[in-house]
Amino acid sequence: MRIAIGTFFGLVAFAATLYGTEFHVAVSGSDSNPGAVAAPFRTIQRAADLAQPGDVITVHQGIYRERVIPPRGGESDAKRIIYQAAPGEKVVITGSEPVKNWVKVQNGVWKVTLPNSFFGSFNPYTNLIHGDWFNPLGRPHHTGAVYLNGAWLTEAATLEDVLKPLGTTALWFGQVDKTNTTIWAQFKGVNPNVQRAEINARQTVFYPKKTGINFITVRGFTLEDAATPWAPPTAEQIGLIGPHWSKGWIIESNVVRYSICSGISLGKYGDQWDNTSGNTAGGYVLTIERALTNGWTRENIGHHVVRDNIISHCEQAGIVGSLGGAFSTIAGNTIHDIHVRNWFSGAEMAGIKLHGAVDVQICHNHIYRTCLGLWLDWMAQGTRISGNLFHDNGRDVFVEVDHGPFLFDNNLFLSPASLASRSQGGAYVHNLFAGTIGANSFDARQTPFLQAHSTAVAGFHDNPRGDDRYYNNLFVQRADLRQYDDAPLPVWMGSNVFLDGAKPSKFEKNPLVETNFNPALRLVKKADGFLLQLKFDKAWIGDRTRKLLTTALLGKAAIPDVPYEQPDGAPLRIDTDYFGKARDEANPTPGPFENPGNGLLMLKIW
Repeated sequence: MRIAIGTFFGLVAFAATLYGTEFHVAVSGSDSNPGAVAAPFRTIQRAADLAQPGDVITVHQGIYRERVIPPRGGESDAKRIIYQAAPGEKVVITGSEPVKNWVKVQNGVWKVTLPNSFFGSFNPYTNLIHGDWFNPLGRPHHTGAVYLNGAWLTEAATLEDVLKPLGTTALWFGQVDKTNTTIWAQFKGVNPNVQRAEINARQTVFYPKKTGINFITVRGFTLEDAATPWAPPTAEQIGLIGPHWSKGWIIESNVVRYSICSGISLGKYGDQWDNTSGNTAGGYVLTIERALTNGWTRENIGHHVVRDNIISHCEQAGIVGSLGGAFSTIAGNTIHDIHVRNWFSGAEMAGIKLHGAVDVQICHNHIYRTCLGLWLDWMAQGTRISGNLFHDNGRDVFVEVDHGPFLFDNNLFLSPASLASRSQGGAYVHNLFAGTIGANSFDARQTPFLQAHSTAVAGFHDNPRGDDRYYNNLFVQRADLRQYDDAPLPVWMGSNVFLDGAKPSKFEKNPLVETNFNPALRLVKKADGFLLQLKFDKAWIGDRTRKLLTTALLGKAAIPDVPYEQPDGAPLRIDTDYFGKARDEANPTPGPFENPGNGLLMLKIW
C-alpha cells in the first residue's frame, strides 16, 4: 500500500477505556462469562448487546460464524463504540457455514442434502437476485454460494451443466423442496469432506437492522462470504458490512471479500417503495424526495470514513452507496476483482458506485481488475477524487448526469478506457490519462443539483456536453479531446501535454503536442508493490509557465452556480502532487508528479 493512514489500535483502545468498558471475545469463551480478558464472551453479538457509547469490543483470533447486529451506536465521534480485532491476531467474521457429508455422484461431482432448518429464516438457495436496474441475462441467480478452501465456485444455470464433464470453471447448482436443500458441486480431484467446503448461510456479516446506529468503528477484521442482495439506488442497500442509513462510521483496516453483490454499503434505508422505480429517472427522483423526508441531511447522514481496507470478489460493487455516503471519506483502500465473472448484468456495477456523493473525498485508493473503477451517478457535487491509481479496469471512471462541481486531480488512469462523461461541471487537473476519454453529447434526463454543501435540492437540469475544465494533465496515445469542439457549453483547457497521438481540442490555445514522443508507459508489478515506468521530458516544465490550480482559477460549475471548494467552504489549492510533494507554485509540473526528473523514470506508485 502506498499510503498508510494511521489506525493506532492500542492508543485508540486505551483512550476509549478511560471512560468505557472493554469487552473481550474469544472462540474459547462463553456468553455466560462477564466478557473480561480472562473470561471472554463466545460471540461478538453478546458483546454488541451490552456495549454502550465509549465501550470497546476486542475480538481475539478465530473464525466467528455469525451476523453482528449492533443494537446501538456511540454518541459522538469522541464517544463511539469500537469493534476491533486484537492487534496482531487474525479474526474472521463469516456468513458461511462448513458442510460435511458430501456424497460423490460421479467423477468430480459431489452432492450434499441439508434440512431447510439448517438455514433458519433465510435460505440463500431460494433467494433470487433481483431489483431495479438488474439484468439476469436470461437465467436465475441466487445469493447462495459454494466455497472450496476460501474461493467460490460459479452457480450453474441447470443441474445438467454441473453433471457435464468438468471444465476450467468449477460449478455448483442447488435445488430446494419443502424440507431439504440439495447442492451439487464440482470439486475436481478433491474430496470436499477432507477439504474446507463451505456454503453461504447469512445475508450479511456486520449490519444493523435499525437505521440511525451512529458512530461505530469496525477495525482489523476479515469479513467474508455474504449472501447479499442486489443493491440498486432505489432500495435498501445491504452490503457485507454497512452502517444502514446512519452517521459517522469508521470502517478501517479490514479485508472485505466474497460478497455475492456488494462489499461495503453506505447506502439507503428500505421502505415499501423499494424496487418500484420502473428503472426511470423519475422513479429515482421520488426516491430522493422520500429520502429528504427520512433525514437525508448533512446533520443526520453520512460522514463515514472507509480507509485502508482490502475489498475484493464482489459481483456488484466493492463500495456502494445511494445518498447515505454523502460527506464521507474513502481513502487508502485497495479494491480489485469486482464484477469480473459476469454472472449477470445491470447498471450498478463498479469498484465504487455512488449516488449523491455530496462533498465525498475519494483519495489514494488502488482500483484494478474491475468492470468499472469508479462510477459517480447523480449529484456528485463538491466531490474530490485525488491521488488514486486505476489500472486493468474495463473503464476507470464514469460520471453520469452530475452537474458538478467535482474535481479529479493527481490521478493515474492507466486502463485502455480512462473516462466516460455524461456530466458537466468537472475539473480534471494534473492527471495522467493513458486511455480513451468519451464525452456524451446530450442526456435529456432532468437530474437534480443541490445547494452548496447540502442535500437540499436547488433545481433540475438536463445534461449537455461542456462546462468542463482540463488543466495541466498528461495525455498519452488514446485521448482525443476534439469531441469537445462542438460542445454547447463553454469548455476551458490549458497547459496540457499530448503525447504519442493524443489529440487536443480547439479550445486549448497553443497546446504542447509531442506526436513522436514515446512515453514508454508501463505498469510493473513487483513483490513489494507497483512501479510506473514513464519517460518524462523536463523541457515540458520550462516550455511555458503554468498556473497553480485554485478555486479562483477554476471558477464555478455553471448549472448549480457553485464554486470548486473544500467541503467546509474553504478555497482549494492543488499545491501537492500524487506523492504529497509540494508543487512549484510559480510553475507547477504537468501531470501527477512534480518535477520527477528527466528521461526514463521508474516510480513506485503503490
